[in-house]
Amino acid sequence: MSYPAEDWIQHHTRFSPDKQALVDLASARSLTYAELDDRIRRAALYLRDGLGIGEGDRVAIICHNDSDVFEVQFACRRLGAIFMPLNWRLAVAELEFICNDGGPNVLVHGMEFASQAEEIQGLCGIPHLISLNNGGESDYETGLAAADGELVVVERDLSDTWTIMYTSGTTGRPKGARMTYGMAVYNSVHCSMTMSLTEASKNIVFLPTFHTGGLNVYANPIFHTGGTNVVLREFDPAYFLELLSDKELHITHMFGVPTNFLMMANEPGFAEADLSHIECLGIGGAAAPLALIEQFGAKGIKLQQGWGMTETGPLGLMLSPDQALAKVGSSGLPPMYVSLKICDEQGNELAKGQDGELMIKGPTVTPGYWNKEGQHDEFFTDGWFHTGDVARQDDDGYYYIVDRTKDMYISGGENIYPAEIENVIFEMDGVLENAVIGVADEKWGEVGRACVVLKDGSNLDEEAVISHCTDKLARFKVPKQVRFMDELPHNATGKVLKHQIPRD
Repeated sequence: MSYPAEDWIQHHTRFSPDKQALVDLASARSLTYAELDDRIRRAALYLRDGLGIGEGDRVAIICHNDSDVFEVQFACRRLGAIFMPLNWRLAVAELEFICNDGGPNVLVHGMEFASQAEEIQGLCGIPHLISLNNGGESDYETGLAAADGELVVVERDLSDTWTIMYTSGTTGRPKGARMTYGMAVYNSVHCSMTMSLTEASKNIVFLPTFHTGGLNVYANPIFHTGGTNVVLREFDPAYFLELLSDKELHITHMFGVPTNFLMMANEPGFAEADLSHIECLGIGGAAAPLALIEQFGAKGIKLQQGWGMTETGPLGLMLSPDQALAKVGSSGLPPMYVSLKICDEQGNELAKGQDGELMIKGPTVTPGYWNKEGQHDEFFTDGWFHTGDVARQDDDGYYYIVDRTKDMYISGGENIYPAEIENVIFEMDGVLENAVIGVADEKWGEVGRACVVLKDGSNLDEEAVISHCTDKLARFKVPKQVRFMDELPHNATGKVLKHQIPRD
């Protein structure tokens, strides 16, 4: 049985045309649902009549956060085309691979990426190039101004692909995760249930929209409920704290990674900032340190830990605010329509308390990767998706993400998961960030190296870090080396890129 994929923006335009849908902080633009609906209609007409875009065609976009990104996404819905956001932090050679794989018929680019877009067009033979300028003069605005007429929305089924989102490719070539309309609907339902999203919610979008955290937590779910998305072009902790404190702007929801919250908590005005109107601060990408949870808890805000992947829609686990302290370190429980299990290398389900690979199944999970239909069994077993994450379940059924299987290193025959050690180091006063990696060792094969970024004024040394770990961890888990660094490499969402940390 098939079910139609509804057009969310058209729906809310019928019910609440004057409700604020979008605020773009960089351009000071504000759009009601009726105004957003009209711009989406014109964008779809421009793509269809001006560029020949139709069902199944891919529309790639590369630009910093911009409210126009969402217009392009929903224009794709109306045409039956496939939305394809590109990671602007990648090199041209990497984007060339992605565009040759995805085969877009048009590349929309922010003015800031004009030269890269032209190079990619030439390398990949993309038929059309469109400039976009955050509401300013551009091909996009010219096209919208000239486009007019009625548009019959192409019928789509919930099983059809809406978006192709390429994974980071930190351990190999990027893969294009197919994200269906059904995935978007179920993820929106789950976010609404676990984060209390309503038409009165106002979410700030600051993670990049080429990433599932920027697009789907909680931007698209907010459009699903009829709330308001506030788009921030880039993250600056001081300005961000100012925005969250703004009573008139009245942000109620946001999602970030621990780095975002750590930076904000270290701002001089954090202690005095009034954030009492905030309803939900979601945190994911890594386990939230206890010290960070306590800092926000002192202000009456409970950070909601979650877990997910591009391939899982993304929401796969969520910890309720009531359990934030009681289950610190846990990513929570699966939402209603998600099934999870933990398995050993042979695929046998493990008992509670044992570490193994987290497997996931449900309507929020990708049906597969673009152009990799023949490799389906490499990623799925009997319908269960292999996440590549090591997890364990406690006696109450709560899940804990131990680490990525690829981050694990083996020292003296023991499997060691860096996240456990990182959480212990985070407990130390004066530690801003840290990452533990395995480095080669003649005796043990590999040993741990803690790479630590200190807060201003901290005088921690290697002996203090190792001593603290010795008191908290089994001896074989204690890092043998400590390197102090000015900063750690991050991706666009703020997650630490361990593969870029020097091993020498």
